[in-house]
Amino acid sequence: MEKCYDPRDTTLRFVDREDELDFLCEGFKSRRALMSCGHAVTPMSLTNWCRRLLNQCPGCRSSMVRKVESNLNVRCPVCTRNKGKTYEFCWQCLREWKGPAPRSDRCQNEGCFNDTVKLLNACPDIIFESVKGVSGCPSIRACPTCGLLVEHNKKKCKNIICPQCMVEFCFVCLKLTEKCQSYFSCSSGVAPRQTSIPVWKKI
Repeated sequence: MEKCYDPRDTTLRFVDREDELDFLCEGFKSRRALMSCGHAVTPMSLTNWCRRLLNQCPGCRSSMVRKVESNLNVRCPVCTRNKGKTYEFCWQCLREWKGPAPRSDRCQNEGCFNDTVKLLNACPDIIFESVKGVSGCPSIRACPTCGLLVEHNKKKCKNIICPQCMVEFCFVCLKLTEKCQSYFSCSSGVAPRQTSIPVWKKI
């Protein structure tokens, strides 16, 4: 059963906008509420988003939050202390980590695959309202700097500012805005669908 907001809740500001956290295009029917971050969301998409941020360590069942969302390699301080050596696990398949790190797509455990990459490859194309001559551009992109999944609102120019790292980039060619140097046309054309998630290397 789909969760719904209480329409009498005066603490919520309801808006007539798309559900901006419905990355799987599930089409929830509930009213959209405006969050303090500026996103319009339904209760279901907000719940799904929060669940993505929390996981249990497979070694000790401690609740864990990733420090870097685009890195699947997570170190558990409890297991590291108890075992007397570094214990890392895969956020995706929830098994002890195998292979090099950091990685944004998968570890080297058999059967480990990335739902986010699948989403980037399966999401529908976007149709811009103001940008002409662009076709075949995915409606969801991973920020080329930090890996956060972002959607364009289809309006105005093709550039977007990532709400996580605050870097502006071209949604069409995935270059940083200063390298694309065009607000409405893109000489590089549409960048192919992404097959990995960039890992944010903070300086």
